[in-house]
Amino acid sequence: MLWYLLKLAVVLPLIAGLAWASLKFARRMEQRFGPAQGKRSVKIIETQWLGPGQRIAVLEWRGREILVSASRQGLVRLAEGPARAASTMAEQED
Repeated sequence: MLWYLLKLAVVLPLIAGLAWASLKFARRMEQRFGPAQGKRSVKIIETQWLGPGQRIAVLEWRGREILVSASRQGLVRLAEGPARAASTMAEQED
């Protein structure tokens, strides 16, 4: 019985340490090889919660703004239009 507890005391922290190290390594590799911020083709302009599990979002993609509804069932495109200029968006926020 003592041998079993001794093995458990050695192996359990070893497994926990390996799990922690693999998570840190995965995070580092994701930052290194993931898409750069400047290269993203879709920008989230604004989001608004409508209720539990449902929200709407304005996305900018290829010079267009797309209004989508996001819920547990998926995404639904509600409207689409040309992207507004940055100065127009700043004025509307004030």
